[in-house]
Formats: sequence, C-alpha cells, structure tokens
Amino acid sequence: MGEAFGAWTIGDGIEDELMPLISSANVATGFHAGDPNTMLKMLKQAKHFGVGVGAHPGFRDLVGFGRRHINAPADELVNDILYQLGALRELACLAGVKLQHIKPHGALYMHAARDEELSRALVKALRVVAPDLYLLCMEPSITYRVAKEMGQPVIREFFADRDYDASGSIVFKRSVNALDPQAVAQKVLRVCTEGVVRTVEGQDIPMDVDSVCIHSDTPGALGLAQATRELLIAHQIRIAGFGERPPASA
Repeated sequence: MGEAFGAWTIGDGIEDELMPLISSANVATGFHAGDPNTMLKMLKQAKHFGVGVGAHPGFRDLVGFGRRHINAPADELVNDILYQLGALRELACLAGVKLQHIKPHGALYMHAARDEELSRALVKALRVVAPDLYLLCMEPSITYRVAKEMGQPVIREFFADRDYDASGSIVFKRSVNALDPQAVAQKVLRVCTEGVVRTVEGQDIPMDVDSVCIHSDTPGALGLAQATRELLIAHQIRIAGFGERPPASA
C-alpha cells in the first residue's frame, strides 16, 4: 500500500477501496516507492479501518520499483531496512498507530529468502530494535528458518496473485498480467482448507500459511481482494489480524 511517489502513482490507485477489505497492510517506506505524505495517509486510513500496519522496505530502487537486485553487503542492506522502518515508525507514532510487522519488498524479499547472511543479520538487528515485530516471509525460506531459530515472531505468507514452483517458492516476475478473480479466490480457499497449492509444474504441494498477500499493483487487485474475501467468508473463514490468531494448539 502507498506505492506512490509525489505526483506518481503505481497500480490502480485503489487504496481507499482496498483498505476496508484487508486485515493487514504493508506500507511502502520510500526506497522502492512511497514518500512521507503518502505513508502518513496510509497510516491514517489503516487506523480508521482497524487495519494492522507493517513496514515494506525495499532496495534503493525507485526506477525499478525495487524489483531489480542490488548487489550490496548484508550490513548495508540491513541499515537500509532499519532506516526505512524508522521512518515509518515515526510517522506511525504521529498517527497514533503501532506497527505490527515488517516485510521486505520485491527483490529484497527474494534475496533474503535465499541468503543466510542477510537473513541472519536482519533478524539479529530486529531482535535489538523491534523484538516483537512480526517478520513476514515464506515458510520454505532461509528467512523463516533463521527467524524461528533466533526467536523473532514470524508470519508465513501465501501469495494469492503469484505462481508457485515445486520448491514451494513463488515464481518471481517483474510484471503480472490481469488474473481471474474467481480462480485466485479458489486458490486461496484451497490453501486455507486443504493446505495445498497447485504448482506451475502441475502438481499439488503442501503449504502451511498464516497470511494471504495480494499486491495492490497487480492489475485488477481490487477485484481479486473482493472475490477472495467473499469466498473465504462464505466458507466461515474469519479474516483477522495477526494478534487475533488462535494459539497454535487450537
């Protein structure tokens, strides 16, 4: 959310309509998109609709929207992440909102998923500056393993508008075409009720998830969110924030 910069907008400009449909929002923090005014606007909207907010830091790549890899040392990338987290956290304080999570964006997210040095440096830093902040990542990732090992709260997420391969990782794309809302909703329902997802290779693989992600810049994202929410509710699946989740033993 908030993936604009000054006069420029990304996606369909649907934040006003999308915010009431979701339980958690990733807010762009300035390096791949976003600016202070947009960030504050998103925080105020989230507060109004009771939506949990998290920082969405990316590579320092406005031109490439954070979807191009930048070859930088792990400590430099962690400093960039903390810089962005701090910016949103100060604005959140101004808006009367407490951040609940952090989720790296785009190519930075995928880099951390496969790079132990970066994941370990990031989690080590979070244990100092934000030990209660949920870290969003994929379960079959180094980030998830390191976070569990080091005691950082973690949320396993599922990408409704991305394809998966046999390894359980998303198939990374720089751009995504419009998707069938009902097909996306059925995919989400299946992972919630059956714990499986169909891969691009045509096989079903098991997948345990805590959260469902829909990118606001995916063409037709509002329709995807509406269809998914309606189908989940129709099957008595409650949409709730991270702090409202039942204990693991329930």
